[in-house]
Amino acid sequence: MNNKKTAEKYKSKIKCDYRVRLYEDGKYHWMYDLPLLKNPAVLIDVYWMLGVSMAIFACIIFLIQACSEGINIEGFEISLKIIGVTAAIMFVLGILGYLLYAAMSGWTYTVHFIMDENQVIHEQGAKNEKVGKRIAVLTVLAGLFAKRPSVMGAGALAASRNTMTSEFASVKKVKAVRWMDTILVKEFLEKNRVYVNKDDFEFVYDYITSRCKKAKIG
Repeated sequence: MNNKKTAEKYKSKIKCDYRVRLYEDGKYHWMYDLPLLKNPAVLIDVYWMLGVSMAIFACIIFLIQACSEGINIEGFEISLKIIGVTAAIMFVLGILGYLLYAAMSGWTYTVHFIMDENQVIHEQGAKNEKVGKRIAVLTVLAGLFAKRPSVMGAGALAASRNTMTSEFASVKKVKAVRWMDTILVKEFLEKNRVYVNKDDFEFVYDYITSRCKKAKIG
């Protein structure tokens, strides 16, 4: 991949580039530019987040229905209809929000990674972080006007996340997806995507897998 952006635009004090290198703070740093229309990784994460929010919403609906009316077929069907409509709204908002986010970000998602003996940190570039927060606010407002708590919850969750940290001691699975330049680092409820160019991919993959002692390696 031809990475053209400069690391100076981003918030880390370390001025790194797009190769994986050990810096004066004793940590490995690198940047990565993800093309949002060619690589579906961010869109997958969007729907993962919306899916979690949808599952929580469904549990709340079923719990309310069971406590107020008891368990019955008619109430179950009504709950399914509510969940289905909400899921359809979230699906459409996910696509529209992703395209809006991609356009506002210049069709590129830039990430700064920080890696040491204990963890790997996925940190959004400053531009992507600002755009993400704006989109999240719009999602919350859309959920508010549509009276859909799950949509509001998804937006609030998105607004609060600009970094993701994977502690190697807690990682359950590591999987290489080489065609996407991606290493999936999964904990119990978290999934971190570590993007790295092909020249450094095997080094980062071996570094992570050798330190995730409890993880299943894929």
